Amino acid sequence: MRAILLGGGLALLFSLLGTRVAIRAFTNLGYGQEIRDDGPTSHHTKRGTPTMGGVVIIAATVFGYFLAKLITLDTPSASALLLLFLFAGCGIVGFLDDFIKIVKQRSLGLRSKAKMIGLTVVALTFGIVSLLPALEDGRELTPASRHLSFIRDFEAFTLPAVVVVLLIWLIVAGTSNAVNLTDGYDGLATGASVMVFGAYMLVNIWQNNQSCSLTGGRTCYEVRDPLDLAVIAAAITGACFGFLWWNASPAQIFMGDTGSLSLGGALAGFAILTRTELLMAILGGLFVAVTLSVMLQVSWFKATRRLTGTGKRLFRMAPLQHHFELLGWAEITIVIRFWIITGLCVAAGLGIFYAEWVAGY
Repeated sequence: MRAILLGGGLALLFSLLGTRVAIRAFTNLGYGQEIRDDGPTSHHTKRGTPTMGGVVIIAATVFGYFLAKLITLDTPSASALLLLFLFAGCGIVGFLDDFIKIVKQRSLGLRSKAKMIGLTVVALTFGIVSLLPALEDGRELTPASRHLSFIRDFEAFTLPAVVVVLLIWLIVAGTSNAVNLTDGYDGLATGASVMVFGAYMLVNIWQNNQSCSLTGGRTCYEVRDPLDLAVIAAAITGACFGFLWWNASPAQIFMGDTGSLSLGGALAGFAILTRTELLMAILGGLFVAVTLSVMLQVSWFKATRRLTGTGKRLFRMAPLQHHFELLGWAEITIVIRFWIITGLCVAAGLGIFYAEWVAGY
């Protein structure tokens, strides 16, 4: 428990102070955000705001975690190292995307195929290594599971390793892009991430306290290294909290794809390593809704164009937050209401998680 408090506190302090340094450095280097011309016109005033702030979130998380482990004289676990690899790996893909935007002075960075290739390499590496028998603990648990899961594994059938790796790739790619689509409004993705990763910290702590290695019985959790995962969850929560001080409206810095892809990758990693893939869709309900709005918009437009010759839109603009802005909602109103939605999703997810344990299924 001491490592959790240290990891979260140190990451928050590093992020709070480090982001101020990053704002000054990125401003001097001219690392300003480019804005899409086809987006809401109100966003054009944000052009030139320093971006790539996700670098600070990643650095603060890694710093907080490893310093906490050093202070407590504890050895990092395989699950934690894999999660940090996924977190930083997705962040590197996002960093390349942001850097190209800055160098080329355009709103488009990496091509979609190149970005997907980068995420695929990171996700497949994470998936393959997390299933290696060499990483089994004393209970023969690998970091990832070969079962589908909601709150715990469905053990009725075991999936082939190839299928599991493909599912891991799908989850990582989908979740990282979901957080990326949600980003774009001052503090929106950062504040939502604070709540979602804070929820995963609580899930990890509960899984550790009710681990099958300690309690046994039908309601125990077969998860490898839950307490160490809680340290990372606390560190990411603290890093996002510190970054939010500078990212809240009016934002002095944006996290960029560096931050959104890394946070999305970490969210996927927590879902996979804690055996809560389907529960993640509830905890991260805001990210799911934003992604669905884009999918529905594109699908409806293509379908109506095929049938009538003229494409029609379900929303005034996708992702979902742009639709509400074009309806006349102020940006800060959208952000706060979306934070409220995230809070409700987190409360629902944690309630379901605890109710399942109480019911003893």
